[in-house]
Amino acid sequence: MTSPRKHLVKDFNHFITCYVCKGYLIKPTTVTECLHTFCKSCIIQHFEDSNDCPKCGIQVHETNPREMLRLDNTLEEIIFKLVPGLREKQQQEIEFWRSRKWKENGEEDGPRSKRSRLDDDDDGGGGGDGDYHRSDPQIAICLDCLRNSSLVGENVVKGLMKKFIRCSTRVTVGTIKKFLSLKLKLPSSYELDVLCNGEIMGKDHTMEFIYMTRWRLRGETAYPMVLEYRPRIDFG
Repeated sequence: MTSPRKHLVKDFNHFITCYVCKGYLIKPTTVTECLHTFCKSCIIQHFEDSNDCPKCGIQVHETNPREMLRLDNTLEEIIFKLVPGLREKQQQEIEFWRSRKWKENGEEDGPRSKRSRLDDDDDGGGGGDGDYHRSDPQIAICLDCLRNSSLVGENVVKGLMKKFIRCSTRVTVGTIKKFLSLKLKLPSSYELDVLCNGEIMGKDHTMEFIYMTRWRLRGETAYPMVLEYRPRIDFG
């Protein structure tokens, strides 16, 4: 009886290397439209000049292909297990480039002086509370003031100077209300309704849930998602 053949790491290279840079995947990031995976920095840089997948050529998104990216933490852990020492090597590279950045900025204290960011929005660590959901899928939203002269408090609630925002898909309506109250400088006791397509949204609804279940427009006018706000109406 022959013993089973041992597989070498190179046998799996097709699955764990980046099509763009040809190296092992660093922070594997998958394009949801075609399920091809690349290094996070490689695919983000590619999307600065193109809306198409670099491997199959499919159009990922008409205007913002980065919306269709998802981090694959499971694949990252598999790669670390297949390639001994890769995790440590990546961490050394991160520290090296951080130290160069600190020296260029005239900072001698290194990590103790202030937190540095790598690849625009990646802190190089394991996430945590300080990440503020930057690694989450993002969504663009237009916040419109729903004007109605018959509403009490209409003179208090105004339109935003900058009504387009970008946030995590995990953000809830409750957080959007707090954001509006802060920007509009509303009294703490003042309450708002947030609507999508004329329907009042619950405070625990996430942006992803609203987009998938309430934002019914599709095609060219489907992006960004539009949410309307107004003074809260007491139907009781």
